[in-house]
Amino acid sequence: MPGSSPVHLAPPALAAAPVITMQGDIKVLHLKPPIVVRDFAAALSLKPFKLISELNQLVGFAAMNSTIDEAVAQKVAGKYGFLLEIKHRADPAVQQQQAKDKKEKKPDEDESKFLVPRPPVVCILGHVDHGKTSLLDAIRKANVAGGEAGGITQHIGAYQIEFNNRKVTFLDTPGHAAFSKMRARGANVTDIAVLVVAADDGFMPQTDEALKHAQNAKVTLLVAINKMDVKGANIEQVKTQMQQRNIAPEDWGGETVTVPVSAIKGTGINDLLEMILLQADVLELKANPKAEASGIVVESEIDFGRGPLATVIVQRGTLRVGDAIVCGQHYAKVRAMFDDKGANVKEASPGTPVRVIGWSGTPDSGAAFKAVKNSREAEKIAEVEEMRLKKVVTTADAAPKELSVEDLFKNIAATQAKVLKVIVKTDVFGSGEAVRSVLEGIKSAKVSLEIVGIDVGIVTKNDVLMAGAAGSVIVGFHTKLENGVTSLAKHHGVRVETYEIIYEMGDKVREMMADLLDPDLKETKTGAAEVRQVFPLAKGFVAGCLVTEGKINRNASARLRRGREIIHEGKVSTLKRFKDDANEVRAGLECGIKLDDFNSYQPGDMVECYEVQKVRASL
Repeated sequence: MPGSSPVHLAPPALAAAPVITMQGDIKVLHLKPPIVVRDFAAALSLKPFKLISELNQLVGFAAMNSTIDEAVAQKVAGKYGFLLEIKHRADPAVQQQQAKDKKEKKPDEDESKFLVPRPPVVCILGHVDHGKTSLLDAIRKANVAGGEAGGITQHIGAYQIEFNNRKVTFLDTPGHAAFSKMRARGANVTDIAVLVVAADDGFMPQTDEALKHAQNAKVTLLVAINKMDVKGANIEQVKTQMQQRNIAPEDWGGETVTVPVSAIKGTGINDLLEMILLQADVLELKANPKAEASGIVVESEIDFGRGPLATVIVQRGTLRVGDAIVCGQHYAKVRAMFDDKGANVKEASPGTPVRVIGWSGTPDSGAAFKAVKNSREAEKIAEVEEMRLKKVVTTADAAPKELSVEDLFKNIAATQAKVLKVIVKTDVFGSGEAVRSVLEGIKSAKVSLEIVGIDVGIVTKNDVLMAGAAGSVIVGFHTKLENGVTSLAKHHGVRVETYEIIYEMGDKVREMMADLLDPDLKETKTGAAEVRQVFPLAKGFVAGCLVTEGKINRNASARLRRGREIIHEGKVSTLKRFKDDANEVRAGLECGIKLDDFNSYQPGDMVECYEVQKVRASL
């Protein structure tokens, strides 16, 4: 029926000439409606009859001069590697006005008159257990350190406090070496790094690592010497170590601001905050709150009730509820924003951390986001990025490889090698990176570890089905199981393990890898007997022996040794004590031994009995 089909007849004169542009690696085809089959085929470099046959399969009848619905055209263009952008006609006066506004607006954004002071972003760095979270705790006057598993901050959190009527934003970074990627990322977002050093321990390996990250990020460094209340606190030793690392303290003639504090007793905290604000004044931190909002994603996670969430720090412009933002292949229409205390906020100015709800997925931690005109544009930009990433992966996979005979044998060996496949689910994106770091650090020549996928969220039934198909185990870190997962996993024979402490998870995965190996066989000698005389039997011969060590058991594994040469290996089929059968004969006693059907015994031969035990293989 006319109008019901997505393909309509149209006069060829109305067809619009195609324009092709490039966005990265993606070809974008710009067309104005109506989209005519003949011209669309030419734009896609296809023979018209081929396009017609494809349209016939998709929508029914199509002819050379038919017009195609936009949705169908986009589907066909996508199949041939194009992103189709349809330009609808608008009022030329409106277009002119928009272009004029855009021209006028751009220079205004860059003008210095719009720049206003912004809060400094401060990163707390240092060795595990040197009191970073306790220090932040004292600054925020809230107990966040109490409930942590294994004394490690598992995620990067962003918090804002007010001191002397000025705001300061803090990043709380994990202290364990496995989170070094997260810590490096944290340092790169910040203006000022506070290096926490325990007064009793001094500089430790992770302190040096944190210092290196701060120096690489070229941020202003402050040193907080913590635990001044602890017995054995030695501030002079810490300052000597600072001097050795070319970060001499100010009172020793250097340039590094050093503040002694006690996070537990709360002393020195105000001095530290005053120094942070002083450094911020020196840095003259400014931003334009009237520009388009942009900034950095600090952390992302999936909330069971609210979907994907991301903690972001606005670096430029003002982010408002209702804005459309894009970050890599993910986009968001900002439905709601919350500060670190969970309160609803309508807008976030530069230097402010907020949790944003409304994402299409979980964006990567450390990735930059920017505000765009509307949701449609955000979706389109994210789609282009996703296509680009897929194209990169496909191109890498499709690259032809010439195989030599050696490579062929290597491939055969690889298919026979032991592999532990793992699907990882974590509560937030940063934990996923940390878990990947730990798992990739497990090296073994005997068993390889393959991470099938790392995702954010709870362990779902779909994960179990995927693990069953891939033959993998599921490892959850700081996450829960969906209802019904346990019974489904049991049905499919899928192992699901969840952990709260990262060290424990690494050890258990190592054990799982070891379990894939065939057990090592360990031989233990149980006894020995010397052949003294050979006696004839009805069917062959038996060796008259003296047990010299241990014991000889009936049916035990045994070998007959003549000098250094092994003559026979088998089982003790006959064991006699005088004329009676015996199950066991101990050292110092005589006995008659027959090994299987062997008959060539000679005086002086040694019969050795042994047990073979299976021992768990090690990586």
